[in-house]
Amino acid sequence: MLETWVYATLTAVALLTGFIDAIAGGGGLIMMPALLFTGVPPLQALATNKLQSMFGTMIAMINYGRAGLIEWRRNLPTVLVVFLGAAAGCYVVQQVDTRILQLIIPLFLLAVALYVLFSPRMTDEDAHHRVSSRGYAPIGGAIGFYDGFFGPGTGSFFTTSLVALRGYGLTKATALTKLFNWTSNIASVLLFALGGHTLWLLGLCMAAGAMLGGWLGSHTAMKFGARLIRPLLVAGSIAMTARLLWGYFSS
Repeated sequence: MLETWVYATLTAVALLTGFIDAIAGGGGLIMMPALLFTGVPPLQALATNKLQSMFGTMIAMINYGRAGLIEWRRNLPTVLVVFLGAAAGCYVVQQVDTRILQLIIPLFLLAVALYVLFSPRMTDEDAHHRVSSRGYAPIGGAIGFYDGFFGPGTGSFFTTSLVALRGYGLTKATALTKLFNWTSNIASVLLFALGGHTLWLLGLCMAAGAMLGGWLGSHTAMKFGARLIRPLLVAGSIAMTARLLWGYFSS
């Protein structure tokens, strides 16, 4: 049984991470260490983090959708494939060791940071798309699998690929990322729940903070657009790279 201060503290942390996730992703960099610090076992921490994140992402997604930044019907095929990919990844992660990914994924995150930093596409202007919405579905499914399997940097991978391949402006890509993130979170929450790993009371308390953070973050992102999203995306990708490498070499 966790003490009362743990619920209050982690709910406050969830508000912060919900705000960060709604703009550029990477809130798990803060939330996962916070959960582990309070004594929550790793698999339960991962499951509970997915639960609270699902609610925060949902609020951000709704806000972006109300602003007309999400094309719901066009992206339904990708939503389905992302869900299936995330469910498969979540199942596999409960069976195997993911430590090697701590060494491989930083290379991809560093590439994301460099692309966001130097690509002329990283604005709020839509560009010519290189793949169709259906053509993007397998890519979305692969990122969904990664999210269920490991997780760090998922938002960065979705946003960057949507800008580079679908030609979306950065704010619109960020909005669509929330739809895909929310989808993969639902799949992960269901699979973790079936495995009995979720701390429901803690996760729902944290969800209250995450929802407020998601509301504030999405409104902030829409107000400032690429001027805010771009530097935060670069900073988040670099921070996740450093965190994963530190975890690999210090263990």
